[in-house]
Amino acid sequence: MFVSKTATSSHLPEVLADVPTPAKGGRAANVITLRGSTDTVVEFFGFAINSILYQRGVYPAESFAQVTKYGLKILVTQDRGLQAYIGEVLEQLKSWMMSSQVKKLVLVVASQLSGETLERWTFEVQVNEEAVSAGQVQQTQAELVRQQKDIQAIIRQITASVTFLPLLDEPCSFDLLIYTDKWAEVPDAWDESDPKYIVGGSQEVKLRSFTTKVHKVEGAVSYKYEG
Repeated sequence: MFVSKTATSSHLPEVLADVPTPAKGGRAANVITLRGSTDTVVEFFGFAINSILYQRGVYPAESFAQVTKYGLKILVTQDRGLQAYIGEVLEQLKSWMMSSQVKKLVLVVASQLSGETLERWTFEVQVNEEAVSAGQVQQTQAELVRQQKDIQAIIRQITASVTFLPLLDEPCSFDLLIYTDKWAEVPDAWDESDPKYIVGGSQEVKLRSFTTKVHKVEGAVSYKYEG
């Protein structure tokens, strides 16, 4: 099932909601649980979404500010409505992930004029059912370091996307789609959606992946390309 919560620059809730961040403490440093893993993945999605919107020029560059995360400088939105929208999406995503009902998150960039899909940023979420059933899984310091480096690599790929993706020289909007299990409970504010595939020729670039040992996230970006 595809579900989405549409955002446009002209219609966003005027309330402030912070991007969810992992809870401080609550588990041993060498143990990862479903909740801890979900927090890590959802936080990554928050920064990835912000980075894509900035790098692809979907929102004005002056509406972003620099923060430090994963040992990198990342641009995040200061637009109150956009913060609220992203925060609401990530909170619902977190709820579905705690029930292992999320298959992938997709950020769709589309032309405001034609509605045509120009880019699809896809992040597939795989769940280690054995780790979920066990309640927790051991995570070594080396594995944590590797996880951080892999996340850094994905953010760097997003930053470098301007060097290999076509220039978006028209006003664009975006949608966030979440692929859920068919039995997932969908809030009233959300709508069932079509997948918003790119029509015509397209190419795909694979992004790096990372794992928490409970979840594995694999990324890719497809873009319209007529050849």
